[in-house]
Amino acid sequence: MASSKPRVVITHWVHDDVIDHLHQFSTPVPVAGRTVLSRDEVLARARDADGLLACMTDRVDDDLLDRCPRLRVISATLKGYDNFDAAACTQHGVWLTALPSQLTAPTAELCIGLIIGLMRHVAAGDRHVRSGAFRGWRPELYGAGLAGSTVGMIGMGAIGQALARRLRAFDARVLYHDVRPLMPEHEAELDVRRASLDELLGAGHVVLPLLPLRDDTAGLLDRSALARMRTGAYLVNVSRGSVVDEAAVADALESGRLGGYAADVFALEDWARADRPGRIDPTLLMHPNTLFTPHLGSGVDDVRRAMSHAAVDQIAQALAGGRPEYAVNDAHSGTT
Repeated sequence: MASSKPRVVITHWVHDDVIDHLHQFSTPVPVAGRTVLSRDEVLARARDADGLLACMTDRVDDDLLDRCPRLRVISATLKGYDNFDAAACTQHGVWLTALPSQLTAPTAELCIGLIIGLMRHVAAGDRHVRSGAFRGWRPELYGAGLAGSTVGMIGMGAIGQALARRLRAFDARVLYHDVRPLMPEHEAELDVRRASLDELLGAGHVVLPLLPLRDDTAGLLDRSALARMRTGAYLVNVSRGSVVDEAAVADALESGRLGGYAADVFALEDWARADRPGRIDPTLLMHPNTLFTPHLGSGVDDVRRAMSHAAVDQIAQALAGGRPEYAVNDAHSGTT
């Protein structure tokens, strides 16, 4: 006999206890192994699903919603939902939810690691030791330190504020640029100062774009912006790949304009872009003054488990007829 419980498709690997959580109110359809479903697989499995537990490799648009007419809720285990068309979800009467804060601390921690790893040539040092050529200390691979440096943050949301708190321990000076300034007392608490974008680019020893991907932020760190940065500065991206022009970054590294580039995110991941590249620029990958991680911002096991459970709670609330706590649209009123 077919189950009377609503059917929820999971598009990516999750912990077993997350599947158990879904079993409490639904019939979950998990993936096999540590993988993610292709779009075709999502469409095939979700055509008669009531809910979708989605991840950043998914793209939700009118086409998917038309082909999955029973969907009532799409719960994304992420914060930035630029790959998900909230307006289309609203038009189809489907709740869309995203997570507001679970990614903040782990992303800030990884960003600090990338900054230090890049400035102190950690990857190059590791390669040197593993090569077998290391025979003891030599006056090589001298880098830069955070103490006394200026860190410029483009965007001062939750991750920026978490980073500012952590950078105080490194005796770094923090400038920020944001169209929505912090209150003066909040600036004082964080020990940060608001600056124009040009001042920030010119002063920053380290520049951090901390922005969602929108029309006005795509390619913000382009050739013109990179040319306004101080010579030898470091650029670290943990937001969205397409916020920077990766080809321009490669050229700036080659010319010496940039001292180094670290990234946890890449333009090839920005599925909402019709013109997204199919690969990372090989010149960028080959440059020695780079440090890359494969989108590990929230890659802390306990954090990912908690994120999945929070996302499942959103599905449970929607399927029970309520408004999900972390809804980013209003499936009932027709407004986002």
